[in-house]
Amino acid sequence: MTSPTDLSRKLFGTDGVRGVANLEPVTAETALKLGRAAAHVLSQRGMPRASNSSRPTIVIGKDTRLSGYMLETALAAGVMSLGANVLFIGPLPSPGVAYITRSLRADAGIVLSASHNHYEDNGIKFFRHDGYKLDDAVERRIEQLVFGGEIESIRPIAGEIGQAKRIDDALGRYVEFAKASFPKGMTLEGMHIAVDCANGAAYKSTPCVLRELGARLSLEHHSPNGRNINADCGSTYPDEISRIVRATGATIGISHDGDADRVLLCDENGDVVDGDEILAIAALDALRRGALSRNILVATVMSNFGLDETLRSHGGKVLRTAVGDRYVIEAMVRENLNIGGEQSGHMIFRDFGTTGDGLVSALQILRIVVETGKPLSELKQCLVKYPQAQRNLKVTRKPPLGELPAVQKLVALAEQELEGSGRVLLRYSGTEPKVRLLLEGRNSGHINAHADRIAEALQAEIGA
Repeated sequence: MTSPTDLSRKLFGTDGVRGVANLEPVTAETALKLGRAAAHVLSQRGMPRASNSSRPTIVIGKDTRLSGYMLETALAAGVMSLGANVLFIGPLPSPGVAYITRSLRADAGIVLSASHNHYEDNGIKFFRHDGYKLDDAVERRIEQLVFGGEIESIRPIAGEIGQAKRIDDALGRYVEFAKASFPKGMTLEGMHIAVDCANGAAYKSTPCVLRELGARLSLEHHSPNGRNINADCGSTYPDEISRIVRATGATIGISHDGDADRVLLCDENGDVVDGDEILAIAALDALRRGALSRNILVATVMSNFGLDETLRSHGGKVLRTAVGDRYVIEAMVRENLNIGGEQSGHMIFRDFGTTGDGLVSALQILRIVVETGKPLSELKQCLVKYPQAQRNLKVTRKPPLGELPAVQKLVALAEQELEGSGRVLLRYSGTEPKVRLLLEGRNSGHINAHADRIAEALQAEIGA
């Protein structure tokens, strides 16, 4: 018999269950089992109900991938087969699903999305009743139930089977929630904003909010067809928002990923403003207002070391976490902090929400632009970055990196040269078959030379 330890991490990566849609583990069969297991676990940890007869309720949302239809149906079948009810909310950004889960006082929320990946992939992510992502222990418990058969005997019949209904005003609820993060009485009138919606979940919500706040918009990639999500657009293709800003003469650009929990910005010159620069702008503004909790900003080990120096020079500091917005959020909750995020564009403003929210994050920077009267190109100069060299390589397998002696030798040589003035980070992606390499130091030529040598060794050992 397989032990719980053997089952660990078979399904969940750093951000839910993810893979090619209709291949394990992202199949209708596994989705049904996940629905059953999640309904069992999350309903026990969810909202307190008025009586034992009140049914647990789970919200299901999705992005714009074709496979979302298949997976939401299978998930819902699993949830209802355990006697829980389902609320369908349709395409909505992941942070919108988290908010609607809280707003409707549901026991849990599920979002179907593979974030920045192309349409052939999909994923299954879970939120607790309070809108926060699940911790590792709860994910392991769900995995145990999927593989172990412990709940096979739980088979409600007749009137005890769950029901499903569609919530028609979910988009409107989320739009009002996002607008509430922007100061009352302030508008975006006179501002020309370019938006790349990535043909994803934000294709309605972000344009709606910005228009209602008075902005003039130039929209692209806002016509999803199930197959074009993240297709040469969105935050993983930052050159696209640069092109749009230059072509339209916009004063600022906003670029989401497929589920809109990320955002990258673009200044009026067409230069991209990444997550580190967004964090620096927001954190320094909060420090000036006395609004940065404990004067601490949360960032991952991937964020530029210049962020630490910038915060330190203004009386703040940076708390570092492992890569992944879930680890940023966990640290923020544990330490009672209110601003954090990742270089990739996941930003969490806990004064307003429980998870990364690309629209809310953009609105926080737009507020600063309006209040200061400064263009984004000037605001981003608050962060002086160390040069970085990044390499993302596809791999055929993921052996422990310590078992690659040629790679480890080159890493050690780079670390020796960079000691005290830089760093080397090497890790596998938790959501894709990739290995990610980051070198940071004062000399761009040196770190790029080291990065090339390490990348060549990785390619020879495990490259696709």
